[in-house]
Amino acid sequence: MDLDALRTFCAFVETGSFTRAAQQVCRTQSAVSMQMKKLEQELGNPLFIKQGRQLVLSSSGVHLASYAKQLLALHDEAYKQLKTGGGQTRVRLACPDDYAGTVLPKVVALLHKHIPQLDLQISCAPTNQLKTQLDQGLLDMVIATRSPSSEEGYFLESSKGVWVKSAEFNYQSAMTLPVAIFQRDCKFHQAAIEGLLKAERPFNIVACCGSLSALTALVKANLAVGVMAEVSNTQELVTVTDSTLPPLPVIDIVLLHANHAHNPIKRELVKLIAADYALTL
Repeated sequence: MDLDALRTFCAFVETGSFTRAAQQVCRTQSAVSMQMKKLEQELGNPLFIKQGRQLVLSSSGVHLASYAKQLLALHDEAYKQLKTGGGQTRVRLACPDDYAGTVLPKVVALLHKHIPQLDLQISCAPTNQLKTQLDQGLLDMVIATRSPSSEEGYFLESSKGVWVKSAEFNYQSAMTLPVAIFQRDCKFHQAAIEGLLKAERPFNIVACCGSLSALTALVKANLAVGVMAEVSNTQELVTVTDSTLPPLPVIDIVLLHANHAHNPIKRELVKLIAADYALTL
């Protein structure tokens, strides 16, 4: 079996999407479809079946998935050992700055625990940007917020959304609420705005922020009440307990693993790190 085809197949298994699989292996969707058809012809069995509007793995596809992952793991391990000669392992890890103060240090500690000679490169950006970079092979792992309907990635922890203010902010239930919020791709943005509108609570958006540090600075300066994940509150901000404020969703934080050929982090290690992370909670 062609290793490139198996890598594309595994990219679909990991992401559940031919679009993202194509991005990860740097091919067009038509090229990916052709690869999968050739693989099915070679094996003499359909690997996918239609379930509603989506394609999912057939029973043959499920069986192939476990073998394909093992074959690719052996290939990539051999490549790594021959290429590096056992030197430092360079890992490119990224996360939104929402999790840089809490989740990131735990993941970094676990990486150093399991990889003795680690050359760790860390970057921060919004989740959507990081997923694109992951698919393009520019990153090896990403700490990210998982979509509510998705099972992608390896679960680290859940965190509920909270309304926060500084200790000095004079909050009143009847006030026109000044709000500092993350940008539209944040899970809390729509929930907060729609909730306030439904509750007919007067509010004013002070700013839509692209980073936790910007949002936190506005809240600490008493310019606004903020909306964030509880796990992101590292600045001793006070949770607003007003029951008239709309509830915010619970989000899942996961570890995403890139499917590119030369990722030094193997899937088994990602699973182990996720399991060890649970022990830190």
